[in-house]
Amino acid sequence: MIASVAGTVTALGPLSTVVEVGGVGLLVQCTPATLAGLRVGEPARLATTLVVRETELTLYGFTDADARDVFESLQSAAGVGPKLAQAVLGVLEPDVVRRAVAEEDLAVLTRVPGIGRKGAQRIVLDLRDRLGPPRGGALPGPRPGEPAGAGGAAGDSVREALAGLGYSAREAQDAVTRALAALADPPDAAASAGSPAADGGAVPEPDAATLLRASLAVLRR
Repeated sequence: MIASVAGTVTALGPLSTVVEVGGVGLLVQCTPATLAGLRVGEPARLATTLVVRETELTLYGFTDADARDVFESLQSAAGVGPKLAQAVLGVLEPDVVRRAVAEEDLAVLTRVPGIGRKGAQRIVLDLRDRLGPPRGGALPGPRPGEPAGAGGAAGDSVREALAGLGYSAREAQDAVTRALAALADPPDAAASAGSPAADGGAVPEPDAATLLRASLAVLRR
């Protein structure tokens, strides 16, 4: 098993990154939230797990070992493969998954694209004694205008990433639109002296990483 990789990020895609380690570029599948914290040309360290299939070897990367452990545990549930496990962590934080399983909160689990009520019930039954209690404090919950193309190139990249997680084009568009509105008019903007919102000036478009984090936050509410 490849437990972690550390090296320089040489490429970023909607659902993967390439990390160069000792002269070898490793393709690592990641959630958009993980990718949002990476920058091309900068060092990165990812907790990883190698999924072996008959015709391929796929490396999955995570921001920390906790997310990786939940990813591995999810695959022990009936009907959950690596792609669906990654989709779960693309929508829900590890502690949100733990709490949903512990409290048998099917509504939270079914908000993940690809998981219906029966699938959520299987996850609860199979993982009830494997995930353990939530480790953190207060947890956010998930929740999923402008014409297509809002947000420019950054918006296009974010919509593509959300589509890769299983969201419909409508859901991805709505999340990006709401995120752009939230970034353009943050709650404390009016009170921030000299801020573009306070002065009535134009607010620069966010980069893809910032817009992705904001869009995921919208989908989690």
